[in-house]
Amino acid sequence: MLPDLPVLRDRSTGFGILSDTCRKCPISIGVTELAESQVSVPAGVDALVGHVIVCGLRGIGMRIVEQLHRSGEQVSVLAEFADRAQLDLVAAWGVHTVSPRGNSAATLTAAGIQRARAVVCVVDSELANLEISLVAWELRDDVRVVAQLGNQAIGRAVADGNGPGGVLDVAELAAPGIVEACLSRRIHEIEIGEETFLIARLPIERASTLRGLFGDLAPIAVQRPAAGNLGATVIDCPGRDFQVQPGDIAVMLGTAADYAHQDVDLDRPVVTAAGAGPTILRRAVEAVSGVMRDFDRGLYKAVAVLGGLVVVSSIVLSIGYKSPRMSVLDAWYFSTETVATVGYGDFSFVDQAPWLRLWAIFLMCAGITCTAVLMAFLTDMLVSRRLNHAIGRRRARGLSGHVVVVGLGSFGVRVAAALVSAGKHVVVVERDSDNRFLGDAQQLGVPVIFGDATLRSTLDAARVSESSAVAVMTSNDMVNIETAIAVRDLFSADWADSGAVPVVTRVFDRSLGRTIARRFGFENVQSTEELTAPYFVGASLGLEVLGSFSVAQQTFMVSRLTVEAGSPLEWLSMNELSANTRVIALTRADSGVMEHPPRRGTRFQAGDLVYLVEPYEELLGVLRSARL
Repeated sequence: MLPDLPVLRDRSTGFGILSDTCRKCPISIGVTELAESQVSVPAGVDALVGHVIVCGLRGIGMRIVEQLHRSGEQVSVLAEFADRAQLDLVAAWGVHTVSPRGNSAATLTAAGIQRARAVVCVVDSELANLEISLVAWELRDDVRVVAQLGNQAIGRAVADGNGPGGVLDVAELAAPGIVEACLSRRIHEIEIGEETFLIARLPIERASTLRGLFGDLAPIAVQRPAAGNLGATVIDCPGRDFQVQPGDIAVMLGTAADYAHQDVDLDRPVVTAAGAGPTILRRAVEAVSGVMRDFDRGLYKAVAVLGGLVVVSSIVLSIGYKSPRMSVLDAWYFSTETVATVGYGDFSFVDQAPWLRLWAIFLMCAGITCTAVLMAFLTDMLVSRRLNHAIGRRRARGLSGHVVVVGLGSFGVRVAAALVSAGKHVVVVERDSDNRFLGDAQQLGVPVIFGDATLRSTLDAARVSESSAVAVMTSNDMVNIETAIAVRDLFSADWADSGAVPVVTRVFDRSLGRTIARRFGFENVQSTEELTAPYFVGASLGLEVLGSFSVAQQTFMVSRLTVEAGSPLEWLSMNELSANTRVIALTRADSGVMEHPPRRGTRFQAGDLVYLVEPYEELLGVLRSARL
């Protein structure tokens, strides 16, 4: 029997967290002794064999369950990490739900972990993901555990020697695609064995077939502009005899040698370079005006009062000072000297009229007061917390061709780091001055501007109008959409002509992202669930996703699959696969030789490694075909 161990509850998730007293004994004690006969198993779950247990429906969890269900997999879900509406929806799909049993070991046992194919941990709380994955491996060391952990150090420690599966980070998986969109890269590299394949976006300049233009290069997609504001049409995996026309963009695959053999110039840019940056005079004017904006308005009032005091005093002294008479310059000089309480002995009020000496007293007192107020504002600017807010704005002055990243979360800091590694200047816009990633931004050397990115003043401070790209990466879909629209308004009438400035917007829900793209003309709306869910689905079923890239709003996956003995794929010929799935390479199990490109009549054998490029939705068909 599992001993009664003290259990704490994570307030954010309610999941059982072992207390310090429990941690003094090995996890295997009690955990490995737990049997299904000692736990009440829900009806239906006891009949599941080879199913996938999903922990967490919020976030990408719902998308993972949907894709597993559509691929024909049996799924059980832990009800503890889902809302009632989500549970009702998955129940309608025939997915089994398991209520909490007091601790993680009992709950996983009730979910049928002893017969499960994999456990997927995508709970909002990383602490819960960590506990579930560790307990799952203790209950069954051969089960495939796929966990979402954003902390890289913990992720590496958990993944090291903990059996099949893997530790994935949503931000790390999605960041490369976002960076490619920001940099308008038209070439995506894929490492397959010792060979590097290039997926290139090539503009079509004359009407012909893909074979006539690119020979034996493998066509992945054709992007065709649509009329009106409906975005672009994407034709998935067309044949080489597909007819293309000027204005289309062909997405082709091959090695560098393949492109060279077809005389395709990969160095020629697709996007016209941006105009020349601001002149030196303009930069100087913007720098000075930026410095002036950094100061509090009260400072200018204090300067105005002090200046007015000197002017009035200069007039009074030029009229009332006797023996000797003062010129206007002398009066100005002596007034400044008196206000600053500096005496050089060249002028004195000793032999002057009493009223003038009273004026001198007032002048010195007023001068000291105004100077103190002025210094207070300067101190507030230079020493106080305003320095942290102003320093980012000062460093952003004069920048041109930089990338503006809105939102300094786990996504934003990964994107900023990748852009810096690519040699780009980056400016970050963040609302929270206590953001926990500020230290990472400081290490990267990127300026941070604090403010609301939906306001024109904040966008101007980040010099969005002079940027080469804008990446909107906050965790709130509504804020991201509002910010993207604010950027669109900034360009105003020039929006249609500013296609060289991509606005990459992070939106979680892919249907919402596509709607926003069509409605507002955004070409780079990135759905995090569409970019990352296939990695979790593939990892849970043994399909390794090597990378992803986007063509317009269509996501393509690059994956590797091992042909299992007795699976439907064994002895299947390539031309029997879906027309929307492209086999780019095949490594034979018997010889270890990689065939590229494989012939259409080639048949798969057990143990072969198959490298595929397919649209996101086609991944489900591949998984269904690969099932035992």
